[in-house]
Amino acid sequence: MTEVCAFDFDGTLTRGDSLLGMMRHRCGLFGMLGVLLLHAPLLVMMKVGLYPNRKVKQKVFRMCFGGMTLAEFDDLCRDYALTHSAMMRADGMRCVDDALQRGSKVVVISASIDNWVRPFFGDRKGVEIVGTKVEVEDGKLTGRFITANCYGKEKVARLLQLYPDRSSYRLVAYGDSRGDRELLAFADEGHYREFGRR
Repeated sequence: MTEVCAFDFDGTLTRGDSLLGMMRHRCGLFGMLGVLLLHAPLLVMMKVGLYPNRKVKQKVFRMCFGGMTLAEFDDLCRDYALTHSAMMRADGMRCVDDALQRGSKVVVISASIDNWVRPFFGDRKGVEIVGTKVEVEDGKLTGRFITANCYGKEKVARLLQLYPDRSSYRLVAYGDSRGDRELLAFADEGHYREFGRR
């Protein structure tokens, strides 16, 4: 039976949150803090479940990246991956490599924007990246998303778009937060906070 290994990105394969990292990479420390401060009431409401995660994330994203050309954004994403490779957990990446070597299907499934997740795996053939996708009009980022935020049950839905015949494969999943609970529960074998915490 085919094995599919699904990895969350932020916190599972990385140390820290890549959205905050990208915000700082683009805006600098004080620019990032200014954006977060401006959205602080919505962030607090999101934490207590009174405002949707996706909407807050989209507002923050739009302020930092809206209006950039797609080419500029992709260049920024590649530069971020190049200069922040140390944020990747070594044991997590070894697990990705081991899965590839034994012929498993490997999916990195993340609420983060797929444009900046993908460059971290650029030299690894066979890794599929499933993330939140950005809207582009006339070659520029609108600041909106064209997919649902890839979080919670959306991770299961997006995985099933790739591999719809659930009975044909064994699913091994790795996650670290409440956004991964549904994926871990859906898996035949779930690993919670497996890397970098021993």
